[in-house]
Amino acid sequence: MSSDPLVVIVGAGPAGMAAARTLVEGGLRPLVLEKGPTPGGRLWQRPATVDFERRLPGHDPDRAERGVSDFLGIVDRIDWYPGTTVLDATRDRLWALGSDGVIDQTPWDALLVATGALDRVVPLPGWTLAGVYTLGGAQAALKVHGCAVGRRVAFLGTGPLLWLAAAQHLAAGAEVALVADTSHRLGALPALPDLLSDPQRLALGLACFRIVRRAGVPIRLGVRAAIVEGNETVRAISVESRGGRRHFTCDAVAMGFGLVPQTQLLDLLDVPFDLVPTSGLWLPRTDRSGRTPVPRVYAAGDGARVLGGDAARLSGERAALAILEDLGRPTDPERVARLERELARQERFARGLARAFPFPAELEARTDDDTVVCRCEGVTAGAIASAVRTFGRHDVNAVKALTRCGMGRCQGRLCGPAAARIAARAAGVPLGEAGRLRAQPPIEPLPARARCMVTEPNG
Repeated sequence: MSSDPLVVIVGAGPAGMAAARTLVEGGLRPLVLEKGPTPGGRLWQRPATVDFERRLPGHDPDRAERGVSDFLGIVDRIDWYPGTTVLDATRDRLWALGSDGVIDQTPWDALLVATGALDRVVPLPGWTLAGVYTLGGAQAALKVHGCAVGRRVAFLGTGPLLWLAAAQHLAAGAEVALVADTSHRLGALPALPDLLSDPQRLALGLACFRIVRRAGVPIRLGVRAAIVEGNETVRAISVESRGGRRHFTCDAVAMGFGLVPQTQLLDLLDVPFDLVPTSGLWLPRTDRSGRTPVPRVYAAGDGARVLGGDAARLSGERAALAILEDLGRPTDPERVARLERELARQERFARGLARAFPFPAELEARTDDDTVVCRCEGVTAGAIASAVRTFGRHDVNAVKALTRCGMGRCQGRLCGPAAARIAARAAGVPLGEAGRLRAQPPIEPLPARARCMVTEPNG
């Protein structure tokens, strides 16, 4: 049996795959756990057909194929477990649900969390109607299944994914009813110096904007309010901007206001979090190498800091080198320096994006009392505010106990940030005082067929 330390990687997107390759190069045999059936993550998810994927702006099928193929080329030198969902973590082991329905435990000596991110949503009137999707969900339907989420789709949100998803739908022949962005065009000017740090990504964003404009799609910038209209299904969307309020008929809405890292595992491992005032999100504390303040716990990719696909790959490689360094294995200082320079450039570009596409706090502040915030439990904004005022408790975990907000299937992944803002406003306190929803195991729902096979350490 090998005496090498066991390094476990959770997630096989660009970050996890790069980390695995780097660890193999360093002489280790990592164990890689991936929730999906195949590697690649959302970024390198394979579209329906090769001909179809080559029409989509922003998708490089050759690069995706190389990335996945490189990873598959080392599966005989790693322990590879696709279709495996991690449920819980302690300082020395993980509990995961395998594709066979068995829950088992895995010890670890070093743990790299590369779990990616989710779309961030803002609760709006009508957002629980059938036909409302996240931008990522609409993009996945188009890329993987070759179909749009509706016959006439409206896009609402902010950030580069908004324009990319709309441009990809147009390129695939879908009808786009509207692109409504909460940011302002002039707001991008102060961010231009930072955005120029990555001319290729900037050029892609401008190309997507031109595709939408040349197609004659109605564009609304600086959106301050939005309502999704319909009875049981989407029939239209109403948006308010400087030009007044306008209605647009549609049968589907794709919305997203940036991304939220999936940090539940890091939370269970007691990694400290810091509030980012500009976004209102709590992010795990890491350095550029991927190290966290908790010994032997590392984080990479969008699950730690949302910097994009290229940065995820670089951060996975850098975190793997940090693991090798901490294990006393030799690494190339020039390689480390090069990665950190490139990550610094990606961080600068991300700062530019955050400035050009700020989170729409004004839109969220207009959430009325009847709007559902937690769709799993049907908790409204009014119920959250009422609980805060009635019981004098504004910590979002107390609000969870009082209202059940965040107790449903998603465990607060979608509603947590919004609930904290509503609680802070109701109490008249800074957002930081509302805190963040703490993760609770199991961090994913358990199927009825799951069965536990726990082996004690001494057999």
